[in-house]
Amino acid sequence: MTLNIAGIETLLARAKASADRANGSGSDNADGSGDNGEANGGENVPGSVWLVGAGPGAADLLTVRALRLIEQAQVVVYDRLVSAEVMALIPPEALCIDVGKTPGFHAMSQQQINQLLVDLARAGQQVLRLKGGDPFVFGRGGEEMQWLQQAGIACHIVPGITAATGCAAASGIPLTHRGLAQSVRFITGHHSSGKPEHDWRSLRDAQQTLVFYMGLTWCAELSAQLIAHGRDAATPVAIVERGTRADQRVIVTRLDRLAATVAEQQPQSPGLLIIGDVVGLYTAAQAAMHHAESAPCAERAGG
Repeated sequence: MTLNIAGIETLLARAKASADRANGSGSDNADGSGDNGEANGGENVPGSVWLVGAGPGAADLLTVRALRLIEQAQVVVYDRLVSAEVMALIPPEALCIDVGKTPGFHAMSQQQINQLLVDLARAGQQVLRLKGGDPFVFGRGGEEMQWLQQAGIACHIVPGITAATGCAAASGIPLTHRGLAQSVRFITGHHSSGKPEHDWRSLRDAQQTLVFYMGLTWCAELSAQLIAHGRDAATPVAIVERGTRADQRVIVTRLDRLAATVAEQQPQSPGLLIIGDVVGLYTAAQAAMHHAESAPCAERAGG
């Protein structure tokens, strides 16, 4: 069951009323605890929150711990980038709250999401906070963890395969490779104000692979700044659309053709940019192997 804002408010009100009734109905035992078995004299014990990485999309890339928590979930607060394959694993009786964000539209601000997690936990809920990729890699998991800690709510972290490594593996593009790339950088493709702001000169090393998350919207600015600060205009670029999923698409272009290619091919989110000479190792045959391997998983999740 997916809840809207009104449904969330109703859920919290009911949970609070239930907790209040439990607190008021417990009779004191000799040890000072109430009949509800709580060791704090009948005071409602808060729930906890699990920040869980759902990986880049393919359900069989979930960690064992993430899968166990998803299959046992009762309340799920999830993001837009969690794939349909993963969402299909949530028990049908679980309450699901969509807090996903799209460019230009946020159903909830980040502060509201933070407070929602606190409110649910204080109402005694065990909350599964499900995030695409890894919670601590451009997932704002650190902010949510801090908010929960400050509120005295137990917060558990379950890592997930981040988009950079998942998409690279599914495309057959190594992020580092002897003679081509000695390091790799994971970079956000936009700033809080919109336009990306980076130390562009530090990104000009040809022996460094660059992976831009959320970079499709500002791809023209990214390519222009990289070229202006010394990156070769002919540097190969891979645009990985819906990486690791059965409908993954990989588009290879050059840095100076990036904006034009995006305009022509219209890749959709979730999309990732891999920039560097390692992209030259990409072959369509290797990517086709991914499609053959992922199709059965998609069929199982859908059936």
